Amino acid sequence: MSNDSPQLADSQWVRIYDTTLRDGTQGEGISLTARDKLRIAQRLDHFGVSFIEGGWPGSNPKDAEFFERARDITWNNATIAAFGSTRRAKAAPDADPSIQALVTSGARVCTIFGKTWTLHVKEVLRISLDENLQIIEDTCSYLRSEGRRVIYDAEHFFDGYSADPEYAVATLEAARRGGAEVLVMCDTNGGNLPWVVEQTVRAVHERLGDASLGIHAHDDTGCAVANSLAAVRAGARHVQGTVNGYGERCGNANLTVIIPNCELKLDLRCVPEGRLVEISELSAFVAEVANAAPDHQMPYVGRSAFAHKAGVHVAALRRNIESYQHVDPEVVGNSMRVVVSELSGRGNVLSKAEELGVHVAPEVAIEAVQEIKEAEARGLSYESAEASVSLLLMRRAPDYERLFDIIDYAVTVAQRRSSDTFVEAVVKVRVGEQVLHTAADGNGPVSALDAALRKALAPVYPAIQDIHLDDYKVRILDSRDGTEAITRVLIDTRNERRSWSTVGASANIIEASMQALVDGIEFGLLDAGTRTRDALDGSVFATPPSGPPPSIPNALTEQPR
Repeated sequence: MSNDSPQLADSQWVRIYDTTLRDGTQGEGISLTARDKLRIAQRLDHFGVSFIEGGWPGSNPKDAEFFERARDITWNNATIAAFGSTRRAKAAPDADPSIQALVTSGARVCTIFGKTWTLHVKEVLRISLDENLQIIEDTCSYLRSEGRRVIYDAEHFFDGYSADPEYAVATLEAARRGGAEVLVMCDTNGGNLPWVVEQTVRAVHERLGDASLGIHAHDDTGCAVANSLAAVRAGARHVQGTVNGYGERCGNANLTVIIPNCELKLDLRCVPEGRLVEISELSAFVAEVANAAPDHQMPYVGRSAFAHKAGVHVAALRRNIESYQHVDPEVVGNSMRVVVSELSGRGNVLSKAEELGVHVAPEVAIEAVQEIKEAEARGLSYESAEASVSLLLMRRAPDYERLFDIIDYAVTVAQRRSSDTFVEAVVKVRVGEQVLHTAADGNGPVSALDAALRKALAPVYPAIQDIHLDDYKVRILDSRDGTEAITRVLIDTRNERRSWSTVGASANIIEASMQALVDGIEFGLLDAGTRTRDALDGSVFATPPSGPPPSIPNALTEQPR
């Protein structure tokens, strides 16, 4: 179903105008190639937004390339829009290069911004108020005569309305006379609050009757989403914003929050039926293409949006899933997670075990909670190290047999006469009845330890060849203790199918690293199917996958919620 479905009245639709490719790229650290823009635009089109603003034609080569290539693409849901300014004060529209760039872009919709605030008209443009109204009307009228649909962005509208309500509304009326189909009220400085926005939009809605109104909000007070929703409550049915809230200064209104709020809280349709479930994936996709770190605490789509850490919360969730969740996370393509930490109760451990596929008896869960609290008091943190949590639970099974044990290890860091640094690690490992003793060098102590451990275990567990250290992070927990401070090490490990994280903590950074390394390798071997150790001609070997991973006996009869 397209987002022009006749099954819903216009009043039930909020037309989403995505400006990630233009306004979003004005955010610090956000830069997109023309190819990046096309990839994001196609994903947005599939998701079902109504408009995609591709950029400002004529302002830079990337935007020109985008519009040129966009002409050859079939857009199923969205209409491509080109952004620009009203004509210059002393130039006719057909002689203004900026206006001509809009026409030649090939975009069916042209979105132009004009001055609303008398301060800008008098002191920035330095023209008369009447001349500004004529510029707005002329520009809209010319673009309409060229066969373009026009959306008018009233820049600084709320500040202008506060200074002179009559003139601010007059600018909208000028755009409407020129043929603009949507009149967008912009909180350009992002300084207004929701009740001001709602009162203003409602007053304009009553004044202009059947005019189609829109909202464009910036987040300088942290209220861009709230201001957009306030405008919708007051009658706006066109909302502009960006995926993940990217944008200049503090960002734009975040569409990945606005869209679920409109659909789930206000019972208004923003995208075709069945597409809301894709919004978490959309958020992650745009962040990946933009090379931006995802905000894990973003509402609805963040990794932590439905993560539960407090023991009281988790205990309640296990009885009724709605007790601490305002919506079903699956509706927005997300999932519930339970975080294990020193704040955990038995319910956290039981829920995490179910999530990880490890069966835990209630009495074992109580013991595990105590172990976790004691470990976190020593500096470990299990929130981002689920593989370490899984191993902690599995190792409590009476029949669990560790795949290997570290007997001892040593690391040597020295400098040769050539001034080259020399790093060597020696490890002694017990596997069953065998003791394996080997050494390896590396670029640093952790690299050398990793290499030595792998060298020792490779003949016994060939699957270790497919396990790779992916990332290594160090955090000093209390720098006031100087070199005696506890160091926490988080290691990310991966194979061809997945990645996992493990943690270690100690006042000795090498010891902390070794803890995380050992967990990472053991978890990877278990994941690869290493289940048992059997003696064969005095050697130890790993069996292929056959059956479920090690589990704690006395499995819960209660099903995961």
